[in-house]
Amino acid sequence: MDTQLRVGVVGAGTWARQVHAPGIADHPGTILSAVWARRPEAAAELAEQHCTTACSTFDDLLGGVDAVAFAVPPAVQAELAPLAAKAGKHLILEKPLATSVEQAERLAHAVDEAEVASLIMLTLRYTMQAREWLAGLAEDGGWKGGNGRWLSGALLGDRYGNSPWRHAEGALADIGPHTFDLLDAALGEITTVLAAERSSDDLWHVLFEHDGGATSTAALSTRLPITPTAVEFSVYGDAGLRTLVRKRTSESEAYTALLDDFAAMIASGTRRHPCDVHRGVHLQRVLAECLRLAG
Repeated sequence: MDTQLRVGVVGAGTWARQVHAPGIADHPGTILSAVWARRPEAAAELAEQHCTTACSTFDDLLGGVDAVAFAVPPAVQAELAPLAAKAGKHLILEKPLATSVEQAERLAHAVDEAEVASLIMLTLRYTMQAREWLAGLAEDGGWKGGNGRWLSGALLGDRYGNSPWRHAEGALADIGPHTFDLLDAALGEITTVLAAERSSDDLWHVLFEHDGGATSTAALSTRLPITPTAVEFSVYGDAGLRTLVRKRTSESEAYTALLDDFAAMIASGTRRHPCDVHRGVHLQRVLAECLRLAG
């Protein structure tokens, strides 16, 4: 791009402070132009760290940026992101998109109507490790099934332990989108949730059917005393067994790759991407079906 993309951050919590704000400030294609949060003192502190402006209202932020990066709970994102799209702002979105399929669909409709670019922060998908793994799977084909495990004690620690929405929505909403997205990308679109079970301590086990006939399972928890977090995926079929174990790649590297794609989309006028808002809607439908089956 000839000029840096002006990006405003909405939110000033842990994820905004550690990933969104520094990532945008450090990327050559973007500039952190403004911060707004429901807690003015938190927004002011984050803005001061990056020598930028803390806005007093969401509308003030929209008036001075080309794009908005959301680092807020899904209910807040579902309320504000359609307004940003209608104002012509490109969107960096968090997972899950919303708290219901209807909210997610309204957001996607607003993005399409405004013809703005959108990307959802599915962290694993932006790592070189996962991209190379998925490319190898696509080249060989013939996969019959697979499994994914994302097991952690995130809600037992300090970093996310004070996140009200994560405690309220649980592992399904927090890490389910990451896990289901990668299984979907590896084995074909998830067409049916065959079974979903949640224990009293929020341990999830889910069984999927994919387009083409493959099946997969997923296990999720953010309340197990596991350090470091165990993130493992395997697929098997005609070409044998292929496994992906997440390396300790920093979130900032994944966010840089997201910003590379985001800036390129805007510069080229591209509006579709494997991780755009429509991917978020698909995952929201999968989450909703899991909740329905688990009762």
